[in-house]
Amino acid sequence: MLNALEVFTTVVVGVMVGVEFSVAFIMNPIFNALPDDSTQLANAHGGRMLGALMPFWYIGSLVLSAIWAVAGWHHHGTGLVVTAGVLLIVSVVMSVLLLVPINNRNKTWTPENRPADWKEQLQRWNRYHYARVAVIIAAFALLVAALV
Repeated sequence: MLNALEVFTTVVVGVMVGVEFSVAFIMNPIFNALPDDSTQLANAHGGRMLGALMPFWYIGSLVLSAIWAVAGWHHHGTGLVVTAGVLLIVSVVMSVLLLVPINNRNKTWTPENRPADWKEQLQRWNRYHYARVAVIIAAFALLVAALV
């Protein structure tokens, strides 16, 4: 049963990493190449869509990692799982303190009501997002190392 939990947790975190990596390095560059109104509308829609899903995914990944750490406490690799869990906590804190406030504003903007500094706010969100992606990649790598 522990093996199934380990694999499931690793897959869930891995898919989350893939989605967030895709946002950072594929979707946002595509959005930013569009005309301003389309860029802003695409970012707002993405913020609404992923903003509704990602809290469950981040917290779910953290909970699964915690269950793995507790269930496998006396097994090889537990320290790696605990460290991955700490990194997932860091990613949740980063999200709540840095990314969510910008996303909550962004998802309500339209071309008619967006603030003058909307591009700067999205650039700030992107910088924070790159850091968060690095953190969750590290967490994923630790889970994979613990799994093998």
